[in-house]
Amino acid sequence: MTTKAFQGTFHGEPAIWLQAGRYEAAVLPEVGANLIAFRDTENQYNFLREPGAEEMEAFKARPVVHGIPVLFPPNRYEDGKFPWNGKVYQLPVNEAKTGNHLHGFVHYIPWQVEKFSSDETESRVTLALQVREGHSVHAYLPFEFTIRLTYTLSALGLQQHVSVHNEGKEAMPCLLAFHTTLNTPFAANSAASDYTFQMTIGERWQLNERMLPSGDFQALSADEEKMKVGGLSPFFESMDNHYTTLPQNNRSFMALTDSRNGVKLIYDIGTSYKQWMIYNNGAQEGWFCPEPQINLVNAPNVNLPANQIGLASLAPGEIWEETSRLYAVPAGQ
Repeated sequence: MTTKAFQGTFHGEPAIWLQAGRYEAAVLPEVGANLIAFRDTENQYNFLREPGAEEMEAFKARPVVHGIPVLFPPNRYEDGKFPWNGKVYQLPVNEAKTGNHLHGFVHYIPWQVEKFSSDETESRVTLALQVREGHSVHAYLPFEFTIRLTYTLSALGLQQHVSVHNEGKEAMPCLLAFHTTLNTPFAANSAASDYTFQMTIGERWQLNERMLPSGDFQALSADEEKMKVGGLSPFFESMDNHYTTLPQNNRSFMALTDSRNGVKLIYDIGTSYKQWMIYNNGAQEGWFCPEPQINLVNAPNVNLPANQIGLASLAPGEIWEETSRLYAVPAGQ
């Protein structure tokens, strides 16, 4: 199997490319370490939504619904308020229609490429974001830490390893998600109507008119119950929904099946992600986002036990880490 890791470009943007047999992937260090492409070149599958050359400026202005953006802290915070250990940090209100802060600070800024390499079986790249005093993120969340991402490409698909290391002198919040944006269809010869999905959801959080959780659950519809077993279109209705995860067979995952080609894309997210967001752009066919999250939306402002809502804390020197994987298998498996 041919493997390779090299510096190149993606529509003119600096990129690190990985190749391993029929798979290839590209990550954009200068745009939030976004894993912008994951492809099966033999079968012409483009699994992630990629911006076209003419869309690059718009993508860089809003790099959330392409590829795999890193959200830290993820999703919405009421009035931009982020209470933590007796202090309240003020995040910018950047979603005018809700009056909330949305999606954090790391998905649009440069990350450092620490290393990239390949061997006989795989290619890999490691990127890091080191936050210290004077960093743009430190201005809003004044902690010293490093987020590190390693992507590894092999015959087993695309593995993602992420870690957050508290390198400061006080406890820090560790709230993170990925706004993973999947092409639907991902095959050149398929239509969105050929696709169904399965997702390991548990309970659905009730959201108010500002898209913030009330702290209560709401009943799942009959269609939402089908999400747990599969066979449901990703566009069965408009979704901007928030769920707990409920692992099946000790795995948390989303599986997207193309019935025309008899192939299933599996997104194993690791059981440390206790929450899902799912967004399908108003049920417009073409792409949707199954988003693994550590924490409940607006967690610092919700009066529920920290462990229940994923309000994770890292003591000085501690590391949080998790591994996820995207890969394709025959649909019958």
